[in-house]
Amino acid sequence: MPESSPETHVIDFRAAEQLLAARDPRGAIRLLDSVIIAHPENTAARLLRARAFFLAAQLRPAELEFQIVLEREPDNAFAHFALGRTLERADRSEEALRHFRLAAALDPRPDYIEAARFAHDTGDGDGERDAGPTDGDQE
Repeated sequence: MPESSPETHVIDFRAAEQLLAARDPRGAIRLLDSVIIAHPENTAARLLRARAFFLAAQLRPAELEFQIVLEREPDNAFAHFALGRTLERADRSEEALRHFRLAAALDPRPDYIEAARFAHDTGDGDGERDAGPTDGDQE
C-alpha cells in the first residue's frame, strides 16, 4: 500500500469531487474515508462525503456528516439546506423544516426559500421534489 501524504490526500479529495460529479458517490466515499481518517478536522472533506452519502441514499451517514459540519460551522447555509433535504428524504419533515428555515435565513437564495416554503406549505415530506443537495454556486 502506498504511503499517504498530504499531497495524496489532496489528490484523493479532488478525485472524489470528480467522482461525485460523474455520479459515482460510492467511489467518492471510498477516497474520502482515508482523507477524513488522516484529517478528521477537514470540514470540506466531511461536507463532500456527506453529499456522497446522500447521493448514495445512505441517509443516516449523510445526516451524521452534515451534523458534524454544522457543529463546526453553524452558519453554513448549504449544510443546513442539505441536512434538510436528507431529513425530508427520510420522512422527517418537521426536522427538515427547521434546517430549511435556517438555510433561508442565513442565505436567502431562491432554492433555500422555496424549500422552506414548500416544507411549510405541505408538511407532508412526500419527497416528490428531490433534487438533492448540490453545492452549485455556493462559493
